[in-house]
Order: sequence, then C-alpha cells, then structure tokens
Amino acid sequence: MHIALISDNHSYVGQDILDQIADVDEIWHAGDIGSFESIDEMRKLKPFKAVYGNIDDTAMRLAYKEDLIWTCEGIKVYMTHIGGYPGRYNARASKIIKSEKPNLFICGHSHICKVLPDHKNDLLHMNPGAYGFHGFHQIRTILKFEIVDAKIKNLRAVEMGLRGQGSV
Repeated sequence: MHIALISDNHSYVGQDILDQIADVDEIWHAGDIGSFESIDEMRKLKPFKAVYGNIDDTAMRLAYKEDLIWTCEGIKVYMTHIGGYPGRYNARASKIIKSEKPNLFICGHSHICKVLPDHKNDLLHMNPGAYGFHGFHQIRTILKFEIVDAKIKNLRAVEMGLRGQGSV
C-alpha cells in the first residue's frame, strides 16, 4: 500500500500535489484542509481519509471527524490534527494513544515535517508538515511511504518548494 500523507494545505491545491499523489494508493490528510474545492480532485483520483483541523469550518467538521482510527495492512493508525509530539502529546491525544495503542500516530498543525519514534508508547509518530502557503514554515512538505507486511517502508519526505514561491 503506497500512501501520501499530507496536511495543512489551507485551501491550496496545485499541479505539484496532484503530480505527487499520482503513484499512491491512498491519500491521508491530517487536517486544516480549508475548502472542499482544494481536495475535490484528490478525492476523485484516490481513496481519501481525512480529519478536520482548527481552521476548518462547520461544513468540513460535519464531513470529517476530529479523530480517525483504522487499520491499514496490519498497521493500526490514529490520526488527528492537533496532537503534539512524543513526550509532549496533548491530553486528548495521550488518552486515545493509551487506550487504542496505535502503531502509527499522525498529526498535523505544526507545519513542521517530523517523524519520530515513540518508545514509551511503542509507535511511530508522523507529521507531514504543510504543503500549503499559509503559515510560518519555510519548505512545503508531504510524506510518502509504503506499508508492506505490517511494516512501514520507503518513508521519504518530499519537498514541494519554498512557501513563498508559487501562487496562493
């Protein structure tokens, strides 16, 4: 299973992201979508899972949940928009991690691309950064990886260009 993990587009969609998702099986979005128009093409092309973020309006919050938990190819995944980092999870995410025991915890919000092991909770933490133009991040990023035999493989950060370049 080939996955594109994206977040924080803040209503932006461009050919750059459409090119990056062409070779994946599923798209996972960790929130701050901004507008349905910005994900329409992606949802037509590939299976699409998403959670809403703090900038998302009522319509987006009705379409997507705050927390999403599912199993993909033997990996239990927990995704939310605001969750924190290993050793510094917010109270809601920490409670869900402890009760659900995911193998993979995904969040967005910080606009900082990070992948960290969480040895205490025996999981891998992923934040794909932001591929939109709004925010303080310097480089627009996404993560791509594969899940094979209940293992995450070929994980890579994809730089989508500088935040200040391109159109908004």
